[in-house]
Amino acid sequence: MPSLLSRLAPLVITLRGSKRGFSTAQRTLDDVARLQRHPKSSTPPARLASKVDITRRDVNGWPVYHVSPKGGRPTTRAIFLHGGCYVYEIDPVHWNFVANLAVEAGITVIVPIMPLAPTGTASVIVPAVADLAASVIAEVGAENLSIIGDSSGGGMSLAVAMELRDRELPPLHRLVLVAPWLDISGTDPMLAVIAPSDPWLAVAGTHAAGGLYRDELGEGDWRVSPIHGDLTGLGPITMFSGTRDIVHADAIRFLPLAAEAGLEVDYHEGQGMLHNYPILPMPEGDAARMAVVAAIR
Repeated sequence: MPSLLSRLAPLVITLRGSKRGFSTAQRTLDDVARLQRHPKSSTPPARLASKVDITRRDVNGWPVYHVSPKGGRPTTRAIFLHGGCYVYEIDPVHWNFVANLAVEAGITVIVPIMPLAPTGTASVIVPAVADLAASVIAEVGAENLSIIGDSSGGGMSLAVAMELRDRELPPLHRLVLVAPWLDISGTDPMLAVIAPSDPWLAVAGTHAAGGLYRDELGEGDWRVSPIHGDLTGLGPITMFSGTRDIVHADAIRFLPLAAEAGLEVDYHEGQGMLHNYPILPMPEGDAARMAVVAAIR
């Protein structure tokens, strides 16, 4: 039976007006313009210092945070790529997820703060994140590195894994895709089927945000819609998808393509769960996070 918190979450999301902000392209673009004038902080919440050690270094002008268990410097690493439709900043909920992962898995989680679209676009961001991943692989080995991404960060994670493969680097220990957005085109017929039950996202606004991120690239380019790319040779994947989430349409399409490419996919489907449920503070989210811990530890 779904937990009380999971049953209340759609109401909370609805009352926050999140879906209304995505209901038209113009509303989303207006919100992006507002955030460019008044950007939100990407700094980790100070309260996390009681449970994890956090250090920062700048790489090519980006802040890159390392989050580790108190007093520990584990060899095992994970790069976390945050969601937000490529236009919204990392959220305190993301930081909580990262801190819990670091403690529960006993690893160092590396969090790059990428420039948001329209400043940061796919043709620049994907190779730059791949450069960061390659530097970690050179330090600790691919067998000690996972990449984790939620929503748009999930799409970016898959694209980065493809870029690393194309550079002929060894497969990652694990790729973890949480509610991944794998096709920015908004053309999948399943979107219309799922959209009425999704309290959070709408196609018009997400499509507009995706357009800012893709910039000069076509909507089918693998760097922005990795579901259209070559999936072979990517190593094992753990994926989570809730059925009340429009990007669940991407998960449905991805699974047979992954099987055809010979990928090992550990798939977790949250019946009745909304977008990004694995990072939300509710029992189903806690259970999903422990599955992530088991996969990357």
